[in-house]
Amino acid sequence: MIVTTTLTIIPLLIVIFYSFLTKNSSGGVIYQFSLDAYRTIFSKEYALVLKDTLIITFWATSMTMLVALPCAYYMALSRHKDILMMIIIVPFWTNFLVRIFAWKAILEANGFLNLILLKLGIIDTPFMFLYNRTAVIVVLAYTSLPFAILPLYNAIEKFDFSLLEAARDLGSGHMRSLAKILIPNIRGGIVASMVFVAIPIFGQYIVPQLIGGGNAGTFMLGQQIANVFFNERNWPVPSAITTLLMFVTLIGFFAVRIRTSQKNRDYLAKNK
Repeated sequence: MIVTTTLTIIPLLIVIFYSFLTKNSSGGVIYQFSLDAYRTIFSKEYALVLKDTLIITFWATSMTMLVALPCAYYMALSRHKDILMMIIIVPFWTNFLVRIFAWKAILEANGFLNLILLKLGIIDTPFMFLYNRTAVIVVLAYTSLPFAILPLYNAIEKFDFSLLEAARDLGSGHMRSLAKILIPNIRGGIVASMVFVAIPIFGQYIVPQLIGGGNAGTFMLGQQIANVFFNERNWPVPSAITTLLMFVTLIGFFAVRIRTSQKNRDYLAKNK
């Protein structure tokens, strides 16, 4: 436990420490206190990148949850849970980069998707599905799907389905029963899924780089960090971005946990 904590905390402390140092023009840092890195990340350029990152993260997370929730619900009720679980997990045993290149092969102008649409007569000329925000969101949602399904499935499987049957016996419709009974009882699983999905998406580099191509509207904070670190050889700015995001994430996470716990307590108190 001590070793694990040490290996986790020390790198974070180093990142925080570097964020308050001065950039060395030849790379690395000068051990002199400075807030220049934080002034840089609050500039207009970084604000635009942050805006695009938040938009992509929001829509990719929303799409992932909209697909994951019905999948997890169906899996929890199915007699073939193990088979369905394998169908979801097995594709993700392949290399992450290989799967992204597979999506490039599907979405490019002479790719599989255009071939199908041309054969069906839906389009007359190939359409470039790559290098736009929609493509980035779709691929990010695909790569995040298992991380959303598994916590949701775990929460739904523990749910007492007799509550839904009782609600239907009392005249409640199926969708109303799900919204009023199932969703409040699996709120913890929903929050966990959203956290597991949104945080990795927020820091993504490979998907927006390969699928978005660095075009306007697809450039994310992970790419900005890589560019500043490798091209400009500026260590304090990426460290400052990481430090700020870490604290914002922690504040958001604990705020959601506190709010969720309070709602759960209120719900249990009403149903005693």
